[in-house]
Amino acid sequence: MSEVFRQADLKDAEQLVDIIYRAYHLIRELGLHWPAATADLALVQENVTLNECYLLEKDGVILATVTLSKGDEISQRTGIPFVKWFAVDPNYSGQGYGGKLLDWVEEHIIHDRLGASAVTLATAKKHPWLVQMYERRGYERFMELEGRDGDGLMYLLKKTLQYKQQTIQ
Repeated sequence: MSEVFRQADLKDAEQLVDIIYRAYHLIRELGLHWPAATADLALVQENVTLNECYLLEKDGVILATVTLSKGDEISQRTGIPFVKWFAVDPNYSGQGYGGKLLDWVEEHIIHDRLGASAVTLATAKKHPWLVQMYERRGYERFMELEGRDGDGLMYLLKKTLQYKQQTIQ
């Protein structure tokens, strides 16, 4: 029953499509036009190939996923790494797996490997609980953007990472 954090590869795409689609149910109900909300196999494969998609699995079952964008206009504009496509399998929501994955990516990938002192993400004002969830995790709103496709006001949130730099002996 061990938890494994790792970068996704194309063999994970079919399972990721299912998890992301089910996790983004409320996003579709709210009428938000986020690519992940209606992603098909080809789009998930493209995401895995063009970005760094990470996952948390337990006993070979993917429980949560998040993507570190490699070409996003937000990171280019802010100079800060940007994460997107965060999803937890609804069968495992509320059990802390999403938080564990975000913690791992923030510390080991964004802070330690990239040497970044902060990370950003975006979410919609009209989502009933995402803004508050990210704020509880230490993210702060620092920019407002008008969403595309009628999504309304979007918040860009930033978290300052305060981990000790790993030293190699």
